[in-house]
Amino acid sequence: VQLQASGGGLVQAGGSLRLSCVVSGTIFSVNTLAWYRQHPGRQREQVALITNRGGTDYADSAKGRFTISRDNAKSTVYLQMNDLKPEDTAVYYCNALQSMGGGNWHPYGEWGQGTLVTVSS
Repeated sequence: VQLQASGGGLVQAGGSLRLSCVVSGTIFSVNTLAWYRQHPGRQREQVALITNRGGTDYADSAKGRFTISRDNAKSTVYLQMNDLKPEDTAVYYCNALQSMGGGNWHPYGEWGQGTLVTVSS
């Protein structure tokens, strides 16, 4: 599975960005997908998840500000980010998830280069 994220950039605190991720190499519509981010020197963390039925879940840091969505016709998953904060500065990645049972998911696609989001104060 290949994933190409885009849409990052430099934005002032309080601003918005919309990230896109095109997914190939799999049947997009059946996959659960997620956005992750990685701050410098820290481990990658999951930000938002969307199931094949449209159910969503968010990290506490993203709740109320970020919205994940998907367009199966375009094999694309989106992350709308509003009210951005300097601590949102990170490289953002998307991935397709495999169920490990018990509500646990594991990313299984190639990570790609991600897209850099920089929020200035």
